Amino acid sequence: DTVVGASPSKRCIDTQAERKSRKLFARFIPDKSALATARAEYDIYSRIPAPARIDRTWDNGTESSCHLLVDEALGMLTYYADPYSSWQRGTNENRNGRIRRYLPKGTSFDDLSDADLQAIVDEINDTPLKVLGWETPNEVWYRELGKVMSKTSHPETSVALTN
Repeated sequence: DTVVGASPSKRCIDTQAERKSRKLFARFIPDKSALATARAEYDIYSRIPAPARIDRTWDNGTESSCHLLVDEALGMLTYYADPYSSWQRGTNENRNGRIRRYLPKGTSFDDLSDADLQAIVDEINDTPLKVLGWETPNEVWYRELGKVMSKTSHPETSVALTN
């Protein structure tokens, strides 16, 4: 999704939320264009190990029109929520709301650095959530990532017997 800053600036925040852990990933983008969004998406997803990046779900905004660039480069699938059905992407909408607690509507993003945004994201990801049994998104993320990576580095082996 995209969190838009105050006019006349076009600077925005591209946000991604992982569904199981509720971990937030966010990057500043110069504008809400499809190419700027695709660059941010690639930056976010290319840092995640391949076994952990399977698919993503978009709303129906025009900023997703270059999603195939990221999909093909990283081997991901893209799904789209139904129009006017933000509840289908509830985790991402919730994470955007958490960002708005730090950067309310009408706030210009022009004076914020990448480090400022990362500090906000880190605080959000280090806040325990009831839905996670009072674990933090980071705790759940790293535990689940460890499981995924151990399966790919030590797959269960089986032997086929033939007659």
